[in-house]
Amino acid sequence: MSAECWDPGPEGPQGWSLGSGGHSGASGSSQCPPLTMPAPWSLPRWRAYLAAAVLCYINLLNYMNWFIIAGVLLDVQNFFQISDSSAGLLQTVFISCLLLSAPVFGYLGDRHSRKATLSFGILLWSGAGLSSSFISPQYSWLFFLFRGAVGTGTASYSTIAPTVLGDLFVRDQRTRVLAIFYIFIPVGSGLGYVLGSAVTELTGNWHWALRILPCLEAVALILLIALVPDPPRGAAEKQGEVAVRDLRSSWCADIRYLGRNWSFVLSTLGVTAMAFVTGALGFWAPTFLFEARVVHGLQLPCLRQPCNNKDSLIFGALTVVTGIIGVVLGAEASRRYKKVNPRAEPLICASSLLAAAPCLYLALILAPTTFLASYVFLALGELLLSCNWAVVADILLSVVVPRCRGTAEALQITVGHILGDAGSPYLTGLISSALRARRPDSYLQRFLSLQQSFLCCTFVIALGGGCFLLAALHLEGDQDQARQPDTGIPDSKEVDSKDMERLSLLSGTQASTEDP
Repeated sequence: MSAECWDPGPEGPQGWSLGSGGHSGASGSSQCPPLTMPAPWSLPRWRAYLAAAVLCYINLLNYMNWFIIAGVLLDVQNFFQISDSSAGLLQTVFISCLLLSAPVFGYLGDRHSRKATLSFGILLWSGAGLSSSFISPQYSWLFFLFRGAVGTGTASYSTIAPTVLGDLFVRDQRTRVLAIFYIFIPVGSGLGYVLGSAVTELTGNWHWALRILPCLEAVALILLIALVPDPPRGAAEKQGEVAVRDLRSSWCADIRYLGRNWSFVLSTLGVTAMAFVTGALGFWAPTFLFEARVVHGLQLPCLRQPCNNKDSLIFGALTVVTGIIGVVLGAEASRRYKKVNPRAEPLICASSLLAAAPCLYLALILAPTTFLASYVFLALGELLLSCNWAVVADILLSVVVPRCRGTAEALQITVGHILGDAGSPYLTGLISSALRARRPDSYLQRFLSLQQSFLCCTFVIALGGGCFLLAALHLEGDQDQARQPDTGIPDSKEVDSKDMERLSLLSGTQASTEDP
């Protein structure tokens, strides 16, 4: 029986090769036939940081697309004459198309050019977004269809871009870069509200908000093609120096591996809870705050376009500020706490979610009585939720082998959206519409219906915190497995001459044991 063997070669660590045969020895031995050693892939540091800056810029535009409609939701409802439940379905269509597309893009990202796949996604979502701004009121179904196409395009970026960064940076450097990258989730989301609301107020027509973004996305596409490389998978861990072959596996084998990775499974369930809450909150919060202002007598009801919802601007600015602070705090706390506790990442995620649950509950309950206190607790809840974005990405990259990180990102996105924000905006709107149907037709009852439909989010986010606590129990074992030579990539600091000698002897022992 043939077995893999490690050959240190005449050049020490740089000369390792993977072959088949018996005992380790010279690369020219008959038992270990030589393989061509690829030159180690490298990129100047300034090029890597420039590529990261471009990817961050595109991530900003990506999440602006997610929430630009929420910033003008009342105008969209009036234009197409749709109810709360139908408006919630608009976001559900967007997310559903995203999650159906994510596994496809994950498969392509693990096996084909990631740069070409990202370019296709940008072209798709920018073209669909621009086209949706020219739809007349009688074709509301077509508007839903184009929003689905935007979701399909954004799936490519959300799935593949983090894996590119994972192959450009490693360890603390990767944690910092991912923190900056994920800052643009809340920043882009907030600017989506701001852009939609501000452009509508300036032009008197919400359609123009959808016509400005494609211009920025055209610039993003040019920058992606010109400045972003497509590094070999696992390049940051110097895979070529440790395990020369880029081991391939089938998609089904990757799914089985991820299903047995408890850190990945439990953190994905935690991310799903986060997605459920942020999806409902991000889509309905501006409308909820607008109606709270109407109840307090601070705002006239929206009877015609434009609705002039100032709360979209305020909530957008709040999302940007709390997002930046939260992501930086979460990433820095993770980086420092890992030095004393290797389970720091899931513990930070769990504590922030468990603390966010009462903050969101108080923000909802206090809205009818004290508007300012509601805003304060809403800001605290958003801050705590934002602490997790970079940390959960770092968990995934540390417990999953490089060869199937794209599939892991896709699977996490799919599960997170199909059980999270794909249904939460629609469910919130559906519950609100059902409660309103049984109550007198008044602005107070409309507000209370939406408020009570939000309450389930507080329980879901607490469940997410519990999932991260369980993930902490499995983290170290899954990280060790991901670093094993046969399944993952060992840390470069651990690969010294003694380690190479030990692995070479082990491979020779295995071969002698298995061969007849």
